[in-house]
Amino acid sequence: MNDGPSDASTDLGTGLTPATGPWEQHPGALSGIRVLDLTRVLSGPFASMVMADLGADVIKIENTTAGDDTRRWGPPFQGDDAAYFHAVNRNKRSLAVDLKSATGRDIALRLANAADVVLENFRPGTAERLGLGYAQLAERNPRLVYGSVSGFGHTGPLRERAGYDAIAQAMSGMMSVTGESDGPPVRFGVAGADIAAGMWVTVGVLAALHSRTQTGCGQHVDVSLLDSQTSWLTYVAQNYFATGQTPRRYGSAHPNIVPYQGFATKDGEIMVAVGNDLLWQRFARVAGLDHVLNDPAYVTNPQRVAHRDTLLPLVEDALRMRTAAQWSELLTDAGVPVGPINTVPEALAQPQLLARDMVVDLPHTAEGSIRTLGSPIKLSSTPLALRQGSPILGEHTTQILDGLGLSPSEIEALAATGAVRR
Repeated sequence: MNDGPSDASTDLGTGLTPATGPWEQHPGALSGIRVLDLTRVLSGPFASMVMADLGADVIKIENTTAGDDTRRWGPPFQGDDAAYFHAVNRNKRSLAVDLKSATGRDIALRLANAADVVLENFRPGTAERLGLGYAQLAERNPRLVYGSVSGFGHTGPLRERAGYDAIAQAMSGMMSVTGESDGPPVRFGVAGADIAAGMWVTVGVLAALHSRTQTGCGQHVDVSLLDSQTSWLTYVAQNYFATGQTPRRYGSAHPNIVPYQGFATKDGEIMVAVGNDLLWQRFARVAGLDHVLNDPAYVTNPQRVAHRDTLLPLVEDALRMRTAAQWSELLTDAGVPVGPINTVPEALAQPQLLARDMVVDLPHTAEGSIRTLGSPIKLSSTPLALRQGSPILGEHTTQILDGLGLSPSEIEALAATGAVRR
């Protein structure tokens, strides 16, 4: 996103007529909430997508040259845009505007005046230089809830450093506990810090919207990648607080529960989760380990954790005797949690996920249809509506500016100067 303001300013007023189209046809829990989304890449767009799925009208502001960075983060591409972009930008309207121009900034200000939520994930200080910082917008719109996502937050000695998912994963300690015990630290297979920050800023914004119903005032929600990823340490951090011992990597295993990890079978791998002593008794009998059931070293979970090095080889040998499908059936029948370690194609083809609409085909203006993931949120009274795929760059510029009261000739003039793109 452009981050350098110019000196001139133009007053375009404060009105914004309601959006028309699919936003009216499928009201959701956040119906009537307008979100001005200044974010790009992953953390902010993930948050605004959740809000859009819940029924908010999300206006995604993008620069006029190439739009959100992730439109070009390919291959693979689906049409003109990268698959990465399609993953987190459904249900939004795209307004392509040059925030370096005075007119472009004034358009953003008018939208912020009428917004319930503004989201931004600039480096701290950039939004203020654009005239779009929290204090600047809240003075004009005291009810505004303003969500910020940055690498290190808006306070603290590292506040001005640029933030990246991989850096947050590394600095949070999360990488140090991810990977095989005899291997190096490993980054998540997905951008965990970015997604965590997107989830936390969504929680914060929804809490602030609820608070606004009581106080009449909005507030600033400040979320960082480092804080968000660190929060995921949960029991790993608590183990350290309790013992003073540095947590280590266990591969697919659990530091506090045994056996609770992936195991090789005769023809593939399965995940077994023996979460308590009753499950251990069931598991041992099914696995043919009756001879260790009364062994004092394995009777309780704390004892099994202490003696994992002698117990796990016994379990591994037992599970190699049958196929993954056989173990899945036997252990499930015994009430022991078990599941195949699926590839992504295998995971996305599961009847359980398909029955819960976790894979959906959405209409797309250029491509006709885009297949993407659904939402895990299931609401009984105000169900989510996945209305349309991600927008083309500037697809809704004319519609949004028309809603601001600009005439066709004024919109044409703005496009001619490069302040907006249609």
